[in-house]
Amino acid sequence: MKQATGVLCGLAAGLGVGVGAVVAVLATGSPKPAMAGANDRHEDYVMATGAVNINPKVQADGVWLLDYKSGKLLGTVIDKAQGKIVGWAEVDLVSEFEIAPKTDVHFLMTTGWVSSGQSALYLAETTTGKFGVYTMGAGLGGAGVVVRRHDMTTFRPEKPVLPVPVDGVDAKGGVVPAGPRPVAPAAPTGGLPPIVPVGGTDKK
Repeated sequence: MKQATGVLCGLAAGLGVGVGAVVAVLATGSPKPAMAGANDRHEDYVMATGAVNINPKVQADGVWLLDYKSGKLLGTVIDKAQGKIVGWAEVDLVSEFEIAPKTDVHFLMTTGWVSSGQSALYLAETTTGKFGVYTMGAGLGGAGVVVRRHDMTTFRPEKPVLPVPVDGVDAKGGVVPAGPRPVAPAAPTGGLPPIVPVGGTDKK
């Protein structure tokens, strides 16, 4: 009995020292900023945030929401002066990514910084292999918000890779040259294609 009591007293003392050490570190350590994630996912929904340059003098937060059930990408901007959203713009992902009916799709998305006060949304679909780049901005006349597509490409080769011929051997054991190797066509060069508006503010 005395041994058990001694063990319990020792555990309690150790726990007290441990808690005291943690409190001391928290009290004297330098404060660290909380880092929030830029995107999140739950079941049939994906959400991401990023800066939107609606007004150069006022920094605004943009919110992207991908809804698997409706097959739409929604976007809005938070008006910090009023503490309200400015309405939702939407993009029909079925037509945008040319998705066939009943296709099992899987979207990935995240935001990235592109310029002062402006972020872009990078949206990939793993079944079709398509990759799109989007931004949000002010609607016509500065009212509401619109989604603009800057580029749409694929991260998989559209054409099969040509096999490289190798030297063969004839019936007498002589080497038969394979001839010239095929040269893949050069990739097109140039700047980004023009911005394509793909979603405007819906009716409230």
